[in-house]
Amino acid sequence: MTAPRLLIVEDDTEIAGFLAAGLSAEGYEVTVRSEGAGLLDTVRDGSFSAVILDRMLPDAEGADLCQKLRAAGEDVMILMLTAKDALDDKLEGLRAGADDYMTKPFAFEELLVRLEVLLRHANRSQPVQEEISVGDIRLDLPRKVAYYRDAELGLTATEFALLIYFAENAGRVVSRPDILRAVWGYDFDPHTNIVEVYVAYLRRKLDRAGAEGALRTVRGFGYVLTSEDGGTKASS
Repeated sequence: MTAPRLLIVEDDTEIAGFLAAGLSAEGYEVTVRSEGAGLLDTVRDGSFSAVILDRMLPDAEGADLCQKLRAAGEDVMILMLTAKDALDDKLEGLRAGADDYMTKPFAFEELLVRLEVLLRHANRSQPVQEEISVGDIRLDLPRKVAYYRDAELGLTATEFALLIYFAENAGRVVSRPDILRAVWGYDFDPHTNIVEVYVAYLRRKLDRAGAEGALRTVRGFGYVLTSEDGGTKASS
């Protein structure tokens, strides 16, 4: 089996070397860059499974780079690293399109676990059914594209995984711990509001497409995806 390819974009040579050595020892194929210039071309041509992206690079801001990758349609998993630990900084990184966010200093073991979770999303095994529908919301599983009626929602990989979970549980209230376990693979609370942030992203895209109110918050319990007729269909 081919080893997953990782791209580390980090200008601190000590951190970059530490990550490269540790991840290579874990069986990953690692490429290291120290600057953001040409990142889009590198990602587009490199078949990388994930990017570990520093927030503050000498020639670029990591959140800006992340945003450019997403705007160009690149859905590679992105784990952002930063010395900025304020909540607003974390939210900014996630809003820019990062799939996860870690602050420095960090434990290598935790980074490994978070990376494994991201790659599990990226390499999610092909479901038996090819499509799930909840009312006018339709998920094309092989192509990893979601629609509301004829409008493509333009979801990132994490948003798509989140919508799959809601669609598979349509009409049922799912809790934050349920979502963390199913979508991010956490059996513990990482003390972040990553669920709330991604639910807000997904809801915004659904609302913008015309599916206002399809994804509802049930205060004190969690979230529920509904349709006008309450129907959920899976087809093969």
